Amino acid sequence: MSATSSGGGAAAMASSSAGDPRAAVPAALHLALPKGRMNQGVLALLADAGIKVSVSDRGYRPQVSLAGIQAKLLKPQNILEMLALGTRDAGFAGADWVAELGTDVVEVMDTQLDVVRVVAAAPRQLLEGGKLPARPLVVVSEYVRLAQQWIARRGMGDKFVRSYGATEVFPPEDADVIIDVTATGATLEANGLVIVEDVLSSSTRLFASRQAWGDAAKRQRISDIALLLSSVLAARRRVMLEVNVAEGDLEAVIAVLPCMKRPTVSRLAGPDGYAVKAAVPRDQLATLIPLLKARGGTDVVISPISQVVP
Repeated sequence: MSATSSGGGAAAMASSSAGDPRAAVPAALHLALPKGRMNQGVLALLADAGIKVSVSDRGYRPQVSLAGIQAKLLKPQNILEMLALGTRDAGFAGADWVAELGTDVVEVMDTQLDVVRVVAAAPRQLLEGGKLPARPLVVVSEYVRLAQQWIARRGMGDKFVRSYGATEVFPPEDADVIIDVTATGATLEANGLVIVEDVLSSSTRLFASRQAWGDAAKRQRISDIALLLSSVLAARRRVMLEVNVAEGDLEAVIAVLPCMKRPTVSRLAGPDGYAVKAAVPRDQLATLIPLLKARGGTDVVISPISQVVP
């Protein structure tokens, strides 16, 4: 809409809305939430962002506290398929399944939850000099597309068998190599398998359908949700640090504070110096606190942060 036509458009919208109240109500945003191992992490992230999701024991259509959202619980693979079809506007799934299914979706953000690796693993006794033997092998995986791509890259004429869960139990009797997902490698190790190659890394991401992302109103709502979630993720990595410091040590303390921009500095009552406040990375506290003390800082207080919005 051009600037010269905005007045007429607004008038027409007001007239239309008066005749039909539904015209002013934005279309619902259809959100897909993951079942399985991703579920609790995603729901906790939404809750920390102020978006409460109420799920009944047997229900698949949870209630969401944010107005205008209709949610459904689906398996991550189905979420991606529904996004590709356009029946869901946004949803959470792993990047590994996007690569596996080859779905055309928009990645909105990486939640950094459920970080895993898709790997090729084999029994140690199969390896020759730490590598797979240069001959045809039997490869088992739930990931049909990724496994077949891996087989093609290897170029040894490997045979592929699809698994339907518990992939790690196939070697050594029924397969030579598996392509599977792992977080720590502990399950592979417990079954006598060693990782021979990383296929890809994955985590839970927020995706949008092409149709929803092309709709300005829905794109804005999805982006707003992503902003809220990102603010929680940023806060999880930081804490609020407060430290008192004499005037003569102020610059020395400020110089070592890893702030987002600049610290907040306020004068203490009386001639006792300043209070310095900054949101600092949580993983730097072990070195930062002794450093602040060495530079004259006193009365150090660490507080949790709920959200950080740049």
